[in-house]
Amino acid sequence: MKSEILTLLREGMRRGNAQDGSQEYISGQELCSRFGVSRTAVWKVMNQLKAEGYEIEAVQNKGYRLKASPDVVGEDEIKSRFENRGEGHWAGCRLMYFPETGSTNIDAKKAAEEGAPEGTLVVTDCQNTGRGRRGRSWASPKGCNLYFTLLLRPDCKPEQACMLTLVMALAAAEAVEELGINAGIKWPNDIVAHGKKVCGILTEMSAEPDYIHYVVIGCGINVNQMDFPEEIRATATSLALEKGERITRSALLLSIMEHFEKAYDKFRETWDLTALLPAYHSYLLNKDARVRVLDPKGEFCGTARGINEAGELLVEKEDGELARVYAGEVSVRGVYGYV
Repeated sequence: MKSEILTLLREGMRRGNAQDGSQEYISGQELCSRFGVSRTAVWKVMNQLKAEGYEIEAVQNKGYRLKASPDVVGEDEIKSRFENRGEGHWAGCRLMYFPETGSTNIDAKKAAEEGAPEGTLVVTDCQNTGRGRRGRSWASPKGCNLYFTLLLRPDCKPEQACMLTLVMALAAAEAVEELGINAGIKWPNDIVAHGKKVCGILTEMSAEPDYIHYVVIGCGINVNQMDFPEEIRATATSLALEKGERITRSALLLSIMEHFEKAYDKFRETWDLTALLPAYHSYLLNKDARVRVLDPKGEFCGTARGINEAGELLVEKEDGELARVYAGEVSVRGVYGYV
């Protein structure tokens, strides 16, 4: 009931912004009738929300209204935003929230093995064993960042599902841009602001040669972190540092899911990136830049010319040959720095 009441309070806030201010209030009697509970039960929920940091005003003969929300990532907070989306939305259709966990990707894979549907979203406020590409660890402190994994069951070939990392990268970049932050993508999936990383994405799948059981896409986003360990301070930043103010993490999560749904629909039209190439290229920081390809088979330098419909980075070598670089175990760095 708490998330439903929070949803109604948010609706009242929006109505008040658009119409007369009195529309913001939701009467206690209306809440009692809707949920079949006593006024005391409603009062207790309001006090619980206040204790969690929500600023709620109660006025006699008018009711309750939500004046401000804290930056919390919790089950009720996330549900109150996602339940308000209307019909047709599926990303986050089932929410699994953990105040603390080892890895949201591991949790999502376990849920997938147990039959969880496509669109299941695993969210936590803190990861103990967060991971990045190629087995690297991902620092996941509590109370400031966003860590989540989305479960998918795409009806395509395993090699096509690998492109979903780029689809999520595009969705994240678009959501960050909506915050007024100039963000770009360092191929294939790092979101970068002013030359520093703010988001990493890790995609894993369970598949047979010609069939996918499931895919999980995990994201770690530096949202409100204000300081970083010395070893990554030169290459990492947060959205709050870039914008100069705190970001509401639950609202950002909703925005990413909405952008992903749109991008995923286009991806499913052909099961490749054909329809997404213009949008992805508009964020691609590597495009027409000098890069160093760190391939275990042999490093080489060249000029990145964008990606193809399969998500491969096209790199023009010194001799004019156009190499197609597949993410896998390959990393790309700028010749003169991280980007």
